[in-house]
Amino acid sequence: MSTAPNLGRHIPPMPERSAKALRAAIAKHTPELLDGFDLNWETAINKPHDLAPQHAFMARWWVEFAIARDPELDRQVTELEARAAEAADKDTAMALLEQASHLRREAGKAEPGQ
Repeated sequence: MSTAPNLGRHIPPMPERSAKALRAAIAKHTPELLDGFDLNWETAINKPHDLAPQHAFMARWWVEFAIARDPELDRQVTELEARAAEAADKDTAMALLEQASHLRREAGKAEPGQ
């Protein structure tokens, strides 16, 4: 995850890497994400013979929970994306989005229990 120190904040651990465990963690720690999770899950499972949507679903929501469970990280990503949306030039916007993308990639590396 992020190389920034935890600074005594309680950050819930990542769940087992399954949709059921991830949903339970979201419901408990970041319930504001639950409606989006459930809606996206319905789309992912409607193609039972194609596992790609299910893999994409888990990758997306793993990162979403990894960020949302840490209010400081969530604030950083949200701020970077907002600043990029308001940037006066393309290069600044791209640099800000790259920073946000880096934080998202790092968050996605979290392992169960971390």
